[in-house]
Amino acid sequence: MDIDERLERLTERHEALTQTVELLTKDLSDMKVLVNDIAEGTARLLHVAEIHEKRISRLEDAKS
Repeated sequence: MDIDERLERLTERHEALTQTVELLTKDLSDMKVLVNDIAEGTARLLHVAEIHEKRISRLEDAKS
């Protein structure tokens, strides 16, 4: 294998690695959006649970 072939092979590998990093970066960006959506949904559910807990406590106190 001469130097030109080696350089060609290295160039191909570099291009493949570059594409892989670009895909991973896109995937990571997509996952960040999903995690943020899940966190927001979880916060909303927590808020609803707290409201219901207060309501149940008021109803139980009213029975006493």
